[in-house]
Amino acid sequence: MQSAEAKLSKNSLMLVLRQYNLAVRDMEQTILLPSLLRDVPSDDELDCDAADESCPDLYDNYLMLKAVRNTVENSLVSTDDHKAKKHAALNKTLEPLLDSDPEALFRFHLRGLFSVMTDLTKKTQSLTGKYMDIIGETS
Repeated sequence: MQSAEAKLSKNSLMLVLRQYNLAVRDMEQTILLPSLLRDVPSDDELDCDAADESCPDLYDNYLMLKAVRNTVENSLVSTDDHKAKKHAALNKTLEPLLDSDPEALFRFHLRGLFSVMTDLTKKTQSLTGKYMDIIGETS
C-alpha cells in the first residue's frame, strides 16, 4: 500500500498543506522552550518591511507559524484590524482581477497559495534548525 504522500501529486494543494502541517508539528515537538526564541532576531528581511514597526524575533515567527497552521486546519480567519489596514493596499491592487475570468482568478490565487505555503514550510524548518543551534543540538 502506498503512503498518503505518495498518492498525492507533486503539485497537489493537499500535499503542500500536509508538508506545512508536518513541519509545524515537528517544530512544536522540537521547540520545548519557545521562550528561548525571544529577542533572537529573524534573518528574514521581509519581516521588517515597515519602518514604524519593530522587527519580529524568532518567538514572534514561532507564534505566527502556529497561528497559520491553526487557520489552515480550522478555517478560522482572524479579523485583526491592524493586519487588515496593513494589507489594504494589496487588496486595492487585486481589485482589477476580481472582474476577470473566474478560472484565471482561481489559478492566480492557487499559485499564490502554493508559493506562500512552500515559503512558510521552509521558514518553519529554518526556525526549528535555529532552535536546535540555540540549545546546542545538531540535526
